[in-house]
Amino acid sequence: MKAGKRKKLIRKFHRYLSIFIGIQFFFWSLSGLYFSWTDIDEIHGDQFRRSDPGLVAFDRLLDPDDLGVTGGIRSLELRNIAGKPFYWINGTSLYDARNGTLKKEITKEEALAIAKSKLLPSLKVAAVKKIEKTGPQHEYRGKPLPAYLISYEGPARLHAYVSARDGAFQTVRHRSWRWFDFLWMLHTMDYRGRDDFNTLWLRIAAFLAFTMVLSGFVLWLSSSARIRQVKRWLKSGSQ
Repeated sequence: MKAGKRKKLIRKFHRYLSIFIGIQFFFWSLSGLYFSWTDIDEIHGDQFRRSDPGLVAFDRLLDPDDLGVTGGIRSLELRNIAGKPFYWINGTSLYDARNGTLKKEITKEEALAIAKSKLLPSLKVAAVKKIEKTGPQHEYRGKPLPAYLISYEGPARLHAYVSARDGAFQTVRHRSWRWFDFLWMLHTMDYRGRDDFNTLWLRIAAFLAFTMVLSGFVLWLSSSARIRQVKRWLKSGSQ
């Protein structure tokens, strides 16, 4: 293939590849700008949390061995649920730490009390509902279910999540976090679950981006007047 035709082919390939991959470059740049200009603590919702939720002391607690847990106790946590002590045992069972009663799930009122103890008192509850399942792109994906979703008034569209099985305060989600999550999806190109950094789409885009840069260098080398002068000088010097 003649040099002129080869150069034209490379230029055409580079131009169309640049249009295609340039869209993803735009998303990478846009998301990168957002990530670098935002405070990750604010994305996590720390501005909605109490700085010092305080500690609660309990007395008259049952000896966990008196509960008669089948298979013995492998792990134990003491949980404060609406001002009452509970044992969360083996990551599966919740017991009243004073009377030994097995508790299947916490109530809506208890979930509200737990959220109130973790978040700022100025926040006003708009609605509470129990969720049994979530999709792969849900803001509460990958966390314990069932759970109580507590919505708050205000432009931040704040949501708090409390696990129904063990009464643990799980997380908060708000408008800025949702923007972060959406841009993270565009950045990683994981359009299904948003958390996979090794997607096929990302690998293809990275390969095409590398190819585009490489073709640009090839075009520069084949079109540079300085490079042509060096080639002529080397050719004349060898004769």
